[in-house]
Amino acid sequence: MLAFDSYVDDFYCNMNLSTEMPLPAARETILGFFERIQKSYPMMRNFYTRETGDCVLEEDKDLGHQRWVSVEPKRVCSGFLNPPDIDTAFEQHRLTLELLPYMLSVSPLDCEALDFMMGFDMAYRGNHDELVAEALGGCPAIDGLVRIPGARVINYEPAITLTLDESCRTQARLLVETRTSAYHVRRGEYPEENISVYFTLRQYGSLEPGVSFEQTLGNLRTRCDELIEELVVDPILRPLAQAIATR
Repeated sequence: MLAFDSYVDDFYCNMNLSTEMPLPAARETILGFFERIQKSYPMMRNFYTRETGDCVLEEDKDLGHQRWVSVEPKRVCSGFLNPPDIDTAFEQHRLTLELLPYMLSVSPLDCEALDFMMGFDMAYRGNHDELVAEALGGCPAIDGLVRIPGARVINYEPAITLTLDESCRTQARLLVETRTSAYHVRRGEYPEENISVYFTLRQYGSLEPGVSFEQTLGNLRTRCDELIEELVVDPILRPLAQAIATR
């Protein structure tokens, strides 16, 4: 069991590579890339294009877990919903990056940003923002606002971005996303929706000479492993799960 399994309903491990130049859009090139992905993961058999022109290859959605890879005009993404472990998801992301220079002509020079992201969903029927403020508030300024007579919290989505080096090229971002609207609060009717927590390690800019995409992603994953329990699991996921359990 992963450290956060008991706190969340779903989790996902994703990789995003944004490029400075547009990616190739030729039919043969795109299909060849996805066919190579499918060769390693035969269960990824659903291929489609979105109205935006994005191309997606994914597994069936009813398996309880799902691999997917997408190619957008200036971005390649690889994701795994509820993987058995992070290593399994990372192997998929690494394969995707290894193929890019040869099959989509993406150079490490063309890197605008490379992300390694862990996401967590926790289902809750109620005022998401109020629950997040109560579970994660904890500072006098926030607590004072919440105690205003008759006041109700309708937006509270804490976020912070940190630089991990002096050049500000390697950054970590933590975001809590809620899905309660003023309409829900006004009517007192709340659908069961997910509170999402995202933790992203991002490397900006072209890669150093001789450094590959997969090496850079490995470095981001290592930093994520070092930080996620200290910054996400104990201070964020645990109190949110406890607050939901007591409602």
